[in-house]
Amino acid sequence: MKSDAMTSVAIVGAGFSGTMLAAELARRGITSVLFEGAGREGRGTAFSTTEPAHLLNVPAAKMSAWADDPEHFQRVVEAAGGTGKDFAERRAFGRYLRGILDEAAASGLVKVVQARALSARREGTRWRIAVEGGAEDAAKMLALAHGNQPPEPLRGTEELGSRFINNPWIAESAKAIARVADSNGDVLIVGTGLTMVDMVLSLDAAGHRGRIVALSRRGQIPRSHADFEPAPIELEELPLSNVGALWRWQRRRAGEVGWRAAVDSWRPHSHAIWRSLDAGERRRFLRHARPWWDVHRHRIAPQVAAQIAGMVGEGRLEVVAGRIGSTCDIDGGIEVEIARRGRPTGDVRTFAAMFNCTGPLGAVGRTRDPLLKQMLDERLVAADEMGMGLAVDDGSRAGERVWALGPLTKGAYWEIVAVPDIREQAAAVAEAIAMELDQ
Repeated sequence: MKSDAMTSVAIVGAGFSGTMLAAELARRGITSVLFEGAGREGRGTAFSTTEPAHLLNVPAAKMSAWADDPEHFQRVVEAAGGTGKDFAERRAFGRYLRGILDEAAASGLVKVVQARALSARREGTRWRIAVEGGAEDAAKMLALAHGNQPPEPLRGTEELGSRFINNPWIAESAKAIARVADSNGDVLIVGTGLTMVDMVLSLDAAGHRGRIVALSRRGQIPRSHADFEPAPIELEELPLSNVGALWRWQRRRAGEVGWRAAVDSWRPHSHAIWRSLDAGERRRFLRHARPWWDVHRHRIAPQVAAQIAGMVGEGRLEVVAGRIGSTCDIDGGIEVEIARRGRPTGDVRTFAAMFNCTGPLGAVGRTRDPLLKQMLDERLVAADEMGMGLAVDDGSRAGERVWALGPLTKGAYWEIVAVPDIREQAAAVAEAIAMELDQ
């Protein structure tokens, strides 16, 4: 079935990136159609959680969805009796985003299609989008806003069955949490970042009282937010183009003003810093510095940090530096060899469940998304030089009449996964599309 109607912009993905691009376009009187196959339109993966324990990692005052109205979400929180310093529930932010999408759709300028986009091809001056179920749609412009993609399966886990959950954000994960909470069996979480924190909170909220082991190569977990005195810097003060020099500068600065102030002073310059590094230096950062940067840069709410620390103190949560040596599905559980860092021999433990919380897919060439794979195979878009996401120019353009937003542009901008960064990108892309449509 083909439709003769053609909208201005087709947006693939209706999480934060896609929702805010559609809303920004609607403000400019531009029509768009949003394709979302996961049933998370207006929320995406990050804000679809229904768990009250899952809080924002940033205070409400910094979480406005609108680039030109930085206090927008704060006013919503204050109207509900909170303050701009609150770390609001993520489900509340999801409702906030869904309200923005609903308002844009009510204008008649945004249409939401609850189906997965399978392919996108150029036909003259328009894009033809094929959708599951056999439908097709057409648009003058295309925007790719897929968000974070599911993690790559861990090696050696192919035969572990339902006790191993590769994607912690799908329905099977919630079912596994309920099962293991009922049995109070031990749980292994691979990865010790923000997703691990969410998993631990979910297990605790479900009533799980068994032991949890969180494993990563370095055993580093996210640090807590706390009050500090800002210490802004100018870009010219930084020794650009060399990760080693940047890292030494950062350590000295942290000694002078505190590590939180030192880390946050980079935020206004993060894109310029990343783009100043050549491919070799970027790889050096990813290989050596990224784990330390992530746990200091992407912090958790103080109350969440206190809960995690309490569980560690009670012996319910153990954070381990090491790696998985081998895995085996046995009667009643998963037998795992854990090679602890600095120890000559590994420990063998049995777990009732194992969750992959290593983070989203880091190599776009291994995507399982049919549209992205098709566009890469047909060279309608290309991977960036790091292979992390799509190659884009300074305006987030990924090709002729096609843009990419959010995590898909991480290879180009690095710090482009948080709300304050993506809202600026969405507004800029909407303005660029508006200008091109006027030509």
